[in-house]
Amino acid sequence: MTPAERVAFILHDVFCHPFAEVAEIVGRTPAACRQLASSARRRVRAAQPSATPAAQPARVVRDFKRAWEAKDIAALIRLLDPDATATGDGGGLAVTFSRPIEGGEQIAHAWAELAHRRTDDMALLERTVNGQPGLVAEQDGAVVTVFAFQVTGDRIKHIWVIRNPEKLRTWTTGAGAP
Repeated sequence: MTPAERVAFILHDVFCHPFAEVAEIVGRTPAACRQLASSARRRVRAAQPSATPAAQPARVVRDFKRAWEAKDIAALIRLLDPDATATGDGGGLAVTFSRPIEGGEQIAHAWAELAHRRTDDMALLERTVNGQPGLVAEQDGAVVTVFAFQVTGDRIKHIWVIRNPEKLRTWTTGAGAP
């Protein structure tokens, strides 16, 4: 993937910036940024191992949710790739971790800590996020966090955490996944 493809893909597909904003950032037209993101998506799909059955990512995310809710660090570690990473986007409007968390064990401990902080009025729901199995946290009926996962084989390789309320607007208006 070229650097321009990577930037367009991450800003648009992961962090939900409109192509007009991406164009301003990278100094290209919105149409060119759409093409870059499209090309990046093709490269990502081509790089994914084909041996993973379609139901496998959903099972891994479901097992991750159960282990997280149970605060089972050992189970979380088993579900995370040792080199996994987790990134958060609060957009300066919501609290999230300031730097990526690197390593399956570190992520497991961070998620166990999050489970301890969870309030009774928060529900963790399995939902489709960007066309893949993901999780959505709702509090008092409003979406407060969206979790997207990259599952490779039977392990989670990356977790994207979106907490920026501006990027969650489509989720809270009932429009569903962006």
